[in-house]
Amino acid sequence: MAVSDHDIVILSGGTGGAKLARGIADVAGPERLSVIVNTGDDIEIYGAHVSPDPDLVSFWLADTIDDRGWGLRGDSFAVMDALRELGLEVWFNLGDRDLAWCLERSRMLAEGVSSTAALARLNEAIGVGARVLPMSDDPVRTWVRTGSAGWCAFQEFMIRDRAEGLIEGLEYRGAEQARTSTEVLAAIAGARVILIGPSNPLASIAPILAVPGIHEALRTAGAPVVAVSPIVGGEVLKGPTASFMAFGALECSADGVADFYGELLAGIVADEDVARLTTLQTDTRMDDAGSRARVAEQTLSFAEALAG
Repeated sequence: MAVSDHDIVILSGGTGGAKLARGIADVAGPERLSVIVNTGDDIEIYGAHVSPDPDLVSFWLADTIDDRGWGLRGDSFAVMDALRELGLEVWFNLGDRDLAWCLERSRMLAEGVSSTAALARLNEAIGVGARVLPMSDDPVRTWVRTGSAGWCAFQEFMIRDRAEGLIEGLEYRGAEQARTSTEVLAAIAGARVILIGPSNPLASIAPILAVPGIHEALRTAGAPVVAVSPIVGGEVLKGPTASFMAFGALECSADGVADFYGELLAGIVADEDVARLTTLQTDTRMDDAGSRARVAEQTLSFAEALAG
């Protein structure tokens, strides 16, 4: 296969997609990788624009992710402690260096720099060679409705409310008006393979697909689209994916994931066979560098074989 710059695209939400991105960067090289990331979880807090999923991917690629799975390794929390001392309820923890990163993003956005360009500048500063692309430069926010709390923004549901309560509604507010960036469309058009990371299909990937133009670009792309299932051994490894799948009337299995993505998929990577779809059946756990590299290499080889 002739290697070209940025010929691998990953759609990513949270931890699962970020781990796959890191694995692909390790086995194929970051210069081949573009990651289109969900921004529906973004939040304005502490005077800063926080973009959890793009930052998570960035920190994984820079090898600066903390062992707890979010934020920067070895970060301090003096600002959060000081806010608590002032009597504020601090339900969203942000490390000091992480806050500095988000404040610098806010400064650039206030000066009219796009979200895409701002993140590119931040990633250049920490040595990330892959392209990490927000799904849109326009604001899109995921809102969740539960019977106990009513409608609330995604971070409030996930962190403040600990993802408790039966999910009764899900909206991607602003998606219909959002514009797809030229960088995202160019990445999809130039891809040899397109991977959907093992992220929550409804909460992490659906907001990306809801931005006008992205679903159609994927559907008509000259590259096969391959999903990696976030369901392992019939269970979700992290987060409330099962609750979201239940809300979508989807089986919490690789079959349910395939049903959600439907005609977009040319294949799926899962630890169980999906009868109606070409399947690479393998252990999809990515608990360490070795397993991330194995899953990435197997997934990439599978997708490249589908590309022909």
